[in-house]
Amino acid sequence: MKPIRLMTGFFTVGVWTLLSRVLGFIREVLLLSLIGPGPVMDAFVAAFRLPNMFRRFFAEGAFNAAFVPMFAKKLEGEEDAQRFARDAFNGLGLVVLVLTGLGMVFMPGLVWATAEGFVGDERFDMTVGYGRIVFPYILCMSLAALFSGVLNATGRFAVAAAAPVLLNIFVIAAMTIGALTGGAVVTWLVWAIPLAGVAQLALTWRAAADAGFALKPGRPRWTKDMRAMIVVALPAAMASGVMQINLVVGQLVASQYDSAVSWLFAADRLYQLPLGVVGIAVGVVLLPDLSRRLRAGDTQGAHHTLSRAAEVSLALTIPSAVALTVVPLALVTVLFERGASDVDDSAAIATAVTIYGLGLPAFVLQKILQPVYFAREDTKRPFYFALVAMVVNAALAIGLAPFVGWIAPALATTLAGWVMFACLAIGARRFGDAARFDARFHKRIWRIIAASVVMGVALMATNVALQPFIGLPWWRGLALLVLLSVGAASFFGIGQLIGAFKISEFRSAVRRG
Repeated sequence: MKPIRLMTGFFTVGVWTLLSRVLGFIREVLLLSLIGPGPVMDAFVAAFRLPNMFRRFFAEGAFNAAFVPMFAKKLEGEEDAQRFARDAFNGLGLVVLVLTGLGMVFMPGLVWATAEGFVGDERFDMTVGYGRIVFPYILCMSLAALFSGVLNATGRFAVAAAAPVLLNIFVIAAMTIGALTGGAVVTWLVWAIPLAGVAQLALTWRAAADAGFALKPGRPRWTKDMRAMIVVALPAAMASGVMQINLVVGQLVASQYDSAVSWLFAADRLYQLPLGVVGIAVGVVLLPDLSRRLRAGDTQGAHHTLSRAAEVSLALTIPSAVALTVVPLALVTVLFERGASDVDDSAAIATAVTIYGLGLPAFVLQKILQPVYFAREDTKRPFYFALVAMVVNAALAIGLAPFVGWIAPALATTLAGWVMFACLAIGARRFGDAARFDARFHKRIWRIIAASVVMGVALMATNVALQPFIGLPWWRGLALLVLLSVGAASFFGIGQLIGAFKISEFRSAVRRG
């Protein structure tokens, strides 16, 4: 059985996720410049959020939280993982197929429930039409998530991490063709999404077959393992459902304001770059590794793995959060301000980016701590914690809207993220040392924060000096490159000097895995 090499897996997933996010930036740049904030983009964002919402609920949330630890432990114990994966594949396929059919039929109700502010204007009908085209994406992506879980549990991270790149390639190509041929760009855009889902499913399906798990459709079987997986999955499903309710509440509030859905979507894509590259990458690798170590009784190894994952994650996340907080307008202006997006749009998006940046460390820490529970097949308490975060999010999003307007959902998301992290951290204490960070982590985290503060000061000073160039279309890209280079050099230079990290340790860790 192929062992999991933690650091190698982390960097493999991180590099592919980075490529996906970079292509995602190109996708959003095209979306904002060719369509721009307004009714059409609001409708597309609301429609595309529907399959993504259910995908996170079934595939990345409930299903993976239950499937990956059980599958990894069966691999470790050589307990017929093939049959377990096949039964899970057939069961998930049936459930999501039924869900897809219901979603297509009741699409107007889904749009009303998630974007009630669209009712009575052109956005509602557009969202229903777009939603019926993109909703089948959930079927392909849910099954692709299963195959990705198989690959991750066997230590094969590359294909699973590369699959999301296909979506951005398809979408970028579709919008480019639409713009060059003079067609409706949004029409090309929405039809590209289900086609990309088919491509992602085919890629992961083939890779899983090459790894020895050639799963084929068949009659679903209700077995003891399936029953055990459902018992674990139901609390995770409810927890994922709670998190999706947070997104819906935010969209419901934002839909009351013109262009707010588009602004928050653009800001979300910017902070999702470090969250995806760091938090999601570590979470993907950490869950099967912890599961297999706990199955083998390697408590000390689990303790070390968790501490190193947190250390590396925060060494990359905290400076990212500082950058998003201190120079958001420069980032947004260079990346998004062109075509149909103007100065006012940039200012609004930058405001949301600042708020999301303050919550970025919390979102990443959640991705690190959740596997601590899932690896032990404990999904109930994360559900209870998610309920607490949901109440905080809803109360703030709705309660603050009369005072701060459309930005209330961003404030609510950030504060609820810190509440969720606090609950996970306090709850993990019952697992003992295996779920705690070690002395080396506590020694270095304050040095990482200090290096990040120095970097923030350097970014602010450089941003002031480069302002005349950031406003010039032909120079803004170079100015942003200089700004980011100064930030990276100051952080890594100071960090190395004060012992926040050692570059040599990263290199040796990757060689060891």
